[in-house]
Amino acid sequence: MSPVEPPPNRPTLPTRLANAVGGAIWRGVIGFLEGLGQLVEPVFRPVELALTAIADRMPKGLYARALLIVVLPMVILQAVLTYVFMERHWQLVTSRLSEALTRDIAALILVAEAYPQDSEGEMLTRIARESLNLSVGFLPDGSLPPLGPKPFLSLLDNELSNNIAQIIKRPFWIDTVGRSDLVEIRIQMKDRTLRVFARRSQTYASNWHIFIAWMVGTSSVLLIVAILFLRNQIRPMQQLAAAADSFGKGRPVEGLRIRGAREVRQATEAFFQMRRRIERQIEQRTSMLAGVSHDLRTVLTRFKLQLALMPASPEIEELARDVEEMQAMVEAYMAFARGDGDEDAQPTDIAAMLTSIGAEADRAGFEVAVSFEGPVESTVRPGAFKRCIGNLVGNACRYGEKVTAAGRHAQGWLTITVDDDGPGIPEDERENVFKPFYRLDAARNQDEGGTGLGLAIARDIARSHGGDVRLETSPMGGLRCVLRIPG
Repeated sequence: MSPVEPPPNRPTLPTRLANAVGGAIWRGVIGFLEGLGQLVEPVFRPVELALTAIADRMPKGLYARALLIVVLPMVILQAVLTYVFMERHWQLVTSRLSEALTRDIAALILVAEAYPQDSEGEMLTRIARESLNLSVGFLPDGSLPPLGPKPFLSLLDNELSNNIAQIIKRPFWIDTVGRSDLVEIRIQMKDRTLRVFARRSQTYASNWHIFIAWMVGTSSVLLIVAILFLRNQIRPMQQLAAAADSFGKGRPVEGLRIRGAREVRQATEAFFQMRRRIERQIEQRTSMLAGVSHDLRTVLTRFKLQLALMPASPEIEELARDVEEMQAMVEAYMAFARGDGDEDAQPTDIAAMLTSIGAEADRAGFEVAVSFEGPVESTVRPGAFKRCIGNLVGNACRYGEKVTAAGRHAQGWLTITVDDDGPGIPEDERENVFKPFYRLDAARNQDEGGTGLGLAIARDIARSHGGDVRLETSPMGGLRCVLRIPG
């Protein structure tokens, strides 16, 4: 009988114990961190909300942010330097001046007590005036006035009181706020009171305004230089952004030249190259399609001539209608491919354009209600924009009995809304109908007219103006087309 072998790869007892201890320690650490997180969350949550509120209120423009990056550290540095320097300067200089004044007063007291024969104090007054630049006098009454309220955060009052208490060690009374230019000190002696008037400059650091003036002056010069430098650096970027926006809207790009920092120059040069490539591609596509259109028109013209020479019959009339439809399709394809990109944008009366489109629809036998609100002028490419609105109105007239076209120009946007009471378009098909040659078989098919390019051309023109066309459900029960471009 063979012995029973242990299972392979089974960990030993020390290994299992180590794993158990390690797992217990790890679970303890995880529990501690979770408890710590729950404990500190109420403390850090208000800080997080405050930082989020500050970030939301920060400037969003590059110029403002760059200026803030330059100005804010400078202001903080100047504030810290001012506080540290002025605090140390005032405290040190005021302490030394107050101590010197206190020692002068102590010397006068010793002289007055050492020479009693000068009972009137004439010699002491002369010495104080000529040598110490102090005004000294004696009051016969030995009592001191009651203490008044101390000034708030008065460094002079504190330093002078401490020095008199430590050096003279007699009852005293001081007034540092009663007279703006003088400081009054009274020291109680045996039978009289010594009164001393000293200039505030003898006890207090009074040249702080020079430091403030130099600091503010140099900071102002640095800030002006920084503002001018940043403005000159940001301006090419702003012009590049404006040029890109104008080019995207089909408007002429004027006044843009390569200047500024190296990165801005590279971006401007890349923009010029991109514009040249796009214009060259559009020109090549238009030229190619123009040649194709010319060849197709030649063939269609021969068809028309041959059909005109044939005897009239229902079959000939059917063929003639097919040729007309083919010619309309070629014109629609050309319009879609060209996109009227060779037309310049100019201020245009949109209200008059809507009225003209409504009149054309009325002459074709459709009733279109037209309205407009706000300023009537907007910068667009007139031919292309009229084609865009005409396609939307024509699409609505094809499938609805009642059509409205309402324009609104407000807050920098021009919005044209076309509503109809037709069958509408399902929501899941509203993006598909903008694809070229896409038709809805249920209600909007080729038998109803059109080439499947009307909405595609409308969106292409709208986007070339920097806007877009979207489809919604109309309050009239049919389809609503909303054309929106920057005004």
